[in-house]
Amino acid sequence: MIRTTLIAVLLAGCGGGGSDDAEQPAPAPTATTTPDPTPAPPTGMRWSPRATDSWQWQLSGTVDTRADVAIYDIDLFDTPATTIATLHTQGRRVLCYFSAGSAENWRPDYAQFAAADLGNPLDGWAGERWLDIRSARVRATMTARIAIAATKGCDGVEPDNVDGFEPDNRSGLSFTAADQLAFNRFLATEAHRAGLAIALKNDLAQIATLAPDFDLAVNEQCHEFDECGAYRAFVATGKPVLNAEYRAAYRTNADGARDRLCIAARSEGLRTLVLPVALDGSYRFACD
Repeated sequence: MIRTTLIAVLLAGCGGGGSDDAEQPAPAPTATTTPDPTPAPPTGMRWSPRATDSWQWQLSGTVDTRADVAIYDIDLFDTPATTIATLHTQGRRVLCYFSAGSAENWRPDYAQFAAADLGNPLDGWAGERWLDIRSARVRATMTARIAIAATKGCDGVEPDNVDGFEPDNRSGLSFTAADQLAFNRFLATEAHRAGLAIALKNDLAQIATLAPDFDLAVNEQCHEFDECGAYRAFVATGKPVLNAEYRAAYRTNADGARDRLCIAARSEGLRTLVLPVALDGSYRFACD
């Protein structure tokens, strides 16, 4: 979950520094809500991402497959299996995003959740509510989503909103930090059972405890909020930390803001990108 509220007008203007990808308007999205009926062939070994892997993150719009990166992080439901196959042909690994801790009312399996599973709305995210991660229905639905990821040919999954226990999130549900740990480990176990790698998304308070269970981490804005140090547990064991930043100053490189950002990212062993809040592929600046 992006920690800043979506704005109606995306950041404007680009200057300073260089970009590894030219800005382009995002094409209209092509959505699919069903997995490819033919399972992807087994690879024999679960993908083990490397700390040096470059990446691209695009969750909205038709995925632009032209970025020369090792990892694409894309939406599980909205991305056709044919796009994943194209990325594989290009030698990319594919991380498939879904929300594990919230119910989004536009997803095809939303009806699987009962009223008792739903908590408060997520602040700033219309149509999305926190989920009670203790629910057997919630867990069964997440297992099914992981199975969809395996069937579509994803190499790994990125379950989002796995920090609902934090008081600041105001979930309206009574689950504890221990419940969150159990749920996040459940997700890791299910992903590994399906032959998939799994990323830990945010959940800063539990990183040190959960790092052994996860293959990589995805973070938003750890530089902006001075939280990157929490990822030493991943960096120290050679697991990649994929970080996205959204500040306008990083995009324009105002007063050298992006230059300083990238120096810090490299020194901390993070794979940091500057991206649009909408994650629509309209621009990308990499600190690689």
